[in-house]
Amino acid sequence: MAEKGRSEYRVDQQPAFVLHTYPWRETSLIVEFFTRDYGRIPLVARGAKRPMSQYRGLLNPFCPLAVSYSGKGEVKNLTRCEWYGTIPMNERVLMSAFYINELLVRLLPRGEPEPALFTIYYDTLKKLAVEKDYLIPLRYFERDFLKVLGYALPSGPFPAKHYRFVRGDFVANDNTAFEGSGISGSTLEALSSNTLQSGTQEWEARMLMRDLIRYYLEDAPLNTRRILNELNKL
Repeated sequence: MAEKGRSEYRVDQQPAFVLHTYPWRETSLIVEFFTRDYGRIPLVARGAKRPMSQYRGLLNPFCPLAVSYSGKGEVKNLTRCEWYGTIPMNERVLMSAFYINELLVRLLPRGEPEPALFTIYYDTLKKLAVEKDYLIPLRYFERDFLKVLGYALPSGPFPAKHYRFVRGDFVANDNTAFEGSGISGSTLEALSSNTLQSGTQEWEARMLMRDLIRYYLEDAPLNTRRILNELNKL
């Protein structure tokens, strides 16, 4: 619940996840939260780096939290943080989960409520933790996130054999071989209807999402993708 007074704005018990933290001064952190009712917000966790801080061990990603905060201006003060468990991530999926967080930090505007996306995010984290083929829920999250941002995929039908994403639009191409990345009509249909299969369809969807996200990031690189590429070279 939010309360507005003459001096400050206060929110209590807001469901949230930590997306990223930044050091602030000697003992504090600025924490980027993704909240259910207020979207992405930055909060100052004062004294969070002190050994006896009330926030010690709480401000970690992928843990459902309830946060309370107050203050003026865009960056307000975290006043309370309650822990509601954790979503265990093994090494195989951890980088994918950090990738999702980076997408939210880079593309989701601050202060825009997205309760439906919050639910999708929470559900995706749980699926990453338990599903053997975790890449498919990752593709669905990318699709749904782009839709929230106003970049929805075409709804179909997809009569052509192949499509290409060119300068912000989909272009049909019935040739079986063509330059650049492409996606089959059947894969686009599967991606739209939640029937994506592992293997070729997932790979085509992954390449498409990579092109789409790179386009909307204006070719700015993602740190998680760079780190993953470096790890794959070891």
